Amino acid sequence: MTNILDSIRSIFQRNEPIPPGLYSFYAPQDDPRNYRMHLRIEQDGSGILIVNASTVLHLNETAAEFAYYLVKNVPAEKVAVRMAERYRVEPERAFNDYRNLGERVLTLVEMPDLDPVTFLDFSRTTPYSGKLSAPYRLDCALTYRLPEGDDPSFAPSERVMRELSTDEWKRVFDKAWQVGVPHVVFTGGEPTLRDDLLELSAYGEKLGMVTGLHTNGLRLAQPSYLIDLLQTGLDHLIILLQPENDTVWRAIQNVVEEDIFTAVHLTLTPDNLDSYAGNLRRLAETGVHAVSLTASSIELNPQLEAARALAAELNLELVWDLPVPYSTHNPVHLEVPEDELVEGAGRAWLYIEPDGDVLPSQGAEGVMGNILNDPWKNIWS
Repeated sequence: MTNILDSIRSIFQRNEPIPPGLYSFYAPQDDPRNYRMHLRIEQDGSGILIVNASTVLHLNETAAEFAYYLVKNVPAEKVAVRMAERYRVEPERAFNDYRNLGERVLTLVEMPDLDPVTFLDFSRTTPYSGKLSAPYRLDCALTYRLPEGDDPSFAPSERVMRELSTDEWKRVFDKAWQVGVPHVVFTGGEPTLRDDLLELSAYGEKLGMVTGLHTNGLRLAQPSYLIDLLQTGLDHLIILLQPENDTVWRAIQNVVEEDIFTAVHLTLTPDNLDSYAGNLRRLAETGVHAVSLTASSIELNPQLEAARALAAELNLELVWDLPVPYSTHNPVHLEVPEDELVEGAGRAWLYIEPDGDVLPSQGAEGVMGNILNDPWKNIWS
């Protein structure tokens, strides 16, 4: 089938863009697909369409206008007439292109367990290479507290003097939504140590945001807590694997039985080189569909390559750009030439510390401002 956006480019001419902003669509309650779309239109008329936090589509001006009508649920017949008048094309051609775009989006909706940051290129675009008015995602460290006995190096608690209150975090989400950020991930520290995590997740859902959680998984071993968490509308999970902890394995088993995208993160270290293969096989046997892999040092790149190959053999999807503990050593860095690697940190996502300070990414140096105290344009610029 002809590439939809290439076809659109060949027949439509540049015109005045539709109003910039963030637009949302929620399927009716009687629609069993239960899907939603977020469309962000940039100042130049281009846009990104995020489907169920699972696929990011990069759109040129005309495609963004089609997506705008799709999100507004305008019937194809009306769109065809409108586009024919606006761009002087045959209504039948406009009708078919609009219908094809809608069909491909719904195909994505119906695919199970989609990675919340997978790219499906209607038109091939290097991820994060365009001019963005705001990031796609905020990684929100709700706390740097850790369960007793955890390695303190996983959370630099000395960096902050306080944690934002529940109301302050809600103000963060309000501000993010207003500037067009559709996706937040709760991280830390261990975010489930915050008593208000469920309230914050529900608030993000109420705004229309996509929400994710990065956790050690210990509280998810409690079925009642897991059910309460999922009922807030949480969209995806990433669990930090502690292979020696039976409670974490029990949590993973609980989660894979639920209808939520779940990835498990494993960092290769000199201490677990003899066991990572067995752990990957156990994850696959448990029913996990996606993993995130990093290495603690560049010297372990050969083992990281071997782990990636084993994950592929086990049909484990590789997740590479959700927040994970402090490591740039991941499989994508092994296979992409350095001059072609486009970093998402500081562009596609930002990291918010427990006190509201903004960093390009977890563990990065250089505070960009405070999200509650500084104007967004100053932070983003």
